[in-house]
Amino acid sequence: MNRTLYFGDNLKILREHIPDESVDLVYLDPPFNSKADYNVIFKEHAGKGPGAQITAFEDTWHWGYESEATLREVVERHGNLGEFLDYLVRILGKNDLSAYLVMMAVRLLELHRVLKPTGSLYLHCDPTASHYLKVILDQIFGPGNFRNEVIWKRTSAHNDPRKWGRVHDVLLFYSKGETYTWNPVYLPHEEDYLTRFRRQDPDGRRWTDGDLTAKGLTGGGYDYEYEGVRSLWRVPLTTMQKLHEEGRLHFTQDKAGNTIGIRLKRYLDELPGVSIQDTITDIPPINSQAKERLGYPTQKPTALLKRILEASSNPEDVVLDPFCGCGTALAAAEELGRAWIGIDVTHLAIALIQNRLKRDYDLDAGKDYQVEGTPQDLSSAQFLFEKDPHQFQLWAVGLLGGQPYGDPRKGKKGADTGIDGAIFLNTGAKVEKLIVQVKGGKNVNVSAVRDLRGVVEREKARGGILVTLASPTQPMKQEAAKAGVYRWGTQSFPVLQVLTVEELLAGTRPQYPQGHQNVSLVSKPVPQKKQGQMPLF
Repeated sequence: MNRTLYFGDNLKILREHIPDESVDLVYLDPPFNSKADYNVIFKEHAGKGPGAQITAFEDTWHWGYESEATLREVVERHGNLGEFLDYLVRILGKNDLSAYLVMMAVRLLELHRVLKPTGSLYLHCDPTASHYLKVILDQIFGPGNFRNEVIWKRTSAHNDPRKWGRVHDVLLFYSKGETYTWNPVYLPHEEDYLTRFRRQDPDGRRWTDGDLTAKGLTGGGYDYEYEGVRSLWRVPLTTMQKLHEEGRLHFTQDKAGNTIGIRLKRYLDELPGVSIQDTITDIPPINSQAKERLGYPTQKPTALLKRILEASSNPEDVVLDPFCGCGTALAAAEELGRAWIGIDVTHLAIALIQNRLKRDYDLDAGKDYQVEGTPQDLSSAQFLFEKDPHQFQLWAVGLLGGQPYGDPRKGKKGADTGIDGAIFLNTGAKVEKLIVQVKGGKNVNVSAVRDLRGVVEREKARGGILVTLASPTQPMKQEAAKAGVYRWGTQSFPVLQVLTVEELLAGTRPQYPQGHQNVSLVSKPVPQKKQGQMPLF
């Protein structure tokens, strides 16, 4: 079953790696400054948004040369959509919102291309730009293929000054054609509905009764007498007799014991539940104590993605998320037996997804799924370091199996504290950590090991791991060995370890207690008081 995780710009990856009509379901939750006031978005360079992807896309979502070139491309190649976008940009002005809409339009065109004829797309957005995106989707998919605007109530209440509280997101649901995958999904009945099933048969089956008469219904009914009761019935005589034989009729009587009515028994165990509606109120956001919480600012509940996948895909179908963030759509696909393709533009997200897949599903990159676009050898790692030292650092921390240190909402670490990442160990009573430092330069010497030891002692950590691009010197190895070992149960582990990128690429991993690692973006997990368990944030 195909599982592939791509690092890079999703437009380039869609065009170069995803064939026509190869995907059954697309879910996307593209980054935008959803916490900004609507009017602010129209200003030039309105500021950074809340997600790591926003930081990576901050140039893309500002109007510039790329926006101009993309608009020209759409105008020249896509007729009505091009005319609409050109008109929209002239009306709105060349600002952040216009850049966002243009860059989304060209990606939505590619997503339409890769969808199978029976495929569907769900675009998750907030009300800030959903109305513009809907018109763009109408141009690409056709207004007749719009299926639903689904509302997800993502929070209980907001005290937004001088306006109605903003508590929902929008999911725009389109199919590629008139024939598309749809599986009925049912939710449990509410308690007040269940109380109607008060009667029981001798075998304990609960039931309530329903009307069998056709009075008031358009189209008429069947006029006959049955068991002394004459009426206009909903079913023909032969069906009425069959229901009687099956014991599914309930005869109502007057005080004298005379039959005055006939009703249908409706058994609770035969009702599948309530079919899903276009307003989702039963899936709450991820709370601070949730096991699945990863600290990713735009993380959506797995239950929400599973509901979408259950309705609009089948086992072994291919699910694509081109803005996969922390990988919730991929996790839902894995749980439901779907193939998946994820794309993200930050090493922070790729590392988090890899750790999540290992923790929750015991999936290993290279064996159980493929990772494309990240360094696979020493020379490409060197190239990444020279191009972007911070992205190299995020990649190396993720390759190690650690978690980036700092504020994930900014997509970068804060003040330099000598900590590039950490591995958090769950003891059942408190959280221990291993400090990670990454050195990409060629002139790394023994002072780097001494500095790491100082940080480990300052942070009261169990140990530290130094990742280097260059091979460590003999004095560095000797200095690390001087730090000794720490005990974990009956086992011993080195306090300081030095590993090269080349060793990590070859499969070498640091020594630390296995089976105790937390997966999160947040730097300092807090113990959970109940039952000695620890949260993942």
